[in-house]
Amino acid sequence: MTLAITIGVLVFGAVFLMLQRGLVRIILGFVMLGHAVNLMLMSAGGTFRRAQPLLGYNDADVASDPLPQAFVLTAIVIAFSITIYMLTLAATGSDDDTEDAS
Repeated sequence: MTLAITIGVLVFGAVFLMLQRGLVRIILGFVMLGHAVNLMLMSAGGTFRRAQPLLGYNDADVASDPLPQAFVLTAIVIAFSITIYMLTLAATGSDDDTEDAS
């Protein structure tokens, strides 16, 4: 239950930040959404099974599922690269989005 509430709070904060006008706030919203998705993917593997996912050491019944862990590692790399790209765009972009272009 605590994990679901944490995911909900992260998604709420991410949506709130992404609806703001500043580009840095939008980027922070994407980062928070990435964290929420990572927590959701980890919870898909089962929070009740936390043994090592190595079958030589543990039985298959108590071992955690390694596929969501691999998905989370991939999602962390992708979110980091997208964050760096968006921060680069924010740093090199112009700051004239508050004025009319008429």
